[in-house]
Amino acid sequence: MEPQNTIEIPKAYNSASAEDKWYAYWLKHKIFHSEVDSTKDPYTIVIPPPNITGMLTMGHILNNTLQDVLIRQKRMQGFNACWVPGTDHASIATESKVTKFLKDEGIDKHKIGREEFLKYCQEWKIKYGGIIIQQLKKLGVSCDWERERFTMDDHYYKKVIEAFVKLYHDGKIYRGNRLVNWCPVSKSAISDEEVIYRTINGNIWYFKYPVKDSDEFITVATTRPETMLGDSGIAVNPSDKRYKKFVGKSVILPLVNKEIP
Repeated sequence: MEPQNTIEIPKAYNSASAEDKWYAYWLKHKIFHSEVDSTKDPYTIVIPPPNITGMLTMGHILNNTLQDVLIRQKRMQGFNACWVPGTDHASIATESKVTKFLKDEGIDKHKIGREEFLKYCQEWKIKYGGIIIQQLKKLGVSCDWERERFTMDDHYYKKVIEAFVKLYHDGKIYRGNRLVNWCPVSKSAISDEEVIYRTINGNIWYFKYPVKDSDEFITVATTRPETMLGDSGIAVNPSDKRYKKFVGKSVILPLVNKEIP
């Protein structure tokens, strides 16, 4: 008797075909879909949205694998598990990438105007945001893709503005004169994370500040001598025996003959 409905099993396991087959099955049957359900304890993860500056790295893969382990565990334990996916516009970093891309194409960002530049940014988002989402799906993450978001989606963008305005009116956000990391290329303040540090050889300068009504001096060292003219005071360690005698006194700012504490 001939065997019926036999399946040919390949000699070597083909991971790619198996992964694609089962992920498509999961999506078709909405295995990762989540609804509000008051009868279950909620367990939600909002994905740290990858920047659309490029493709995913091994760091992203590790991070999302750990999240996937947690969300699948909670789903199997009966929680109302929801993993919200999305991508981040990354602001200055993406602007820098798009600006470089346009430069390589012989296009000056400043000559095409804001609206045209934003069109290029949108095209960049569609391309690299799409690649990132496909990479996540290839990884097999169990996100609820019906909830996919982009940080510049109108609804979320408006909510961010509302929150910012509220924080301002609550006195939590204010404008002031502060030291910032200023980028002369993008003409914007940037975060510490976006600063690339490098060690350079330079000079160190020593200034003697005459102590008022005394023949003594306080010596101050600096690598930025041009800032000396803006000095508004000198701080010393009151526990340091070398400087105890100067606490509460004033010094004369060199060159401008200005008294400062």
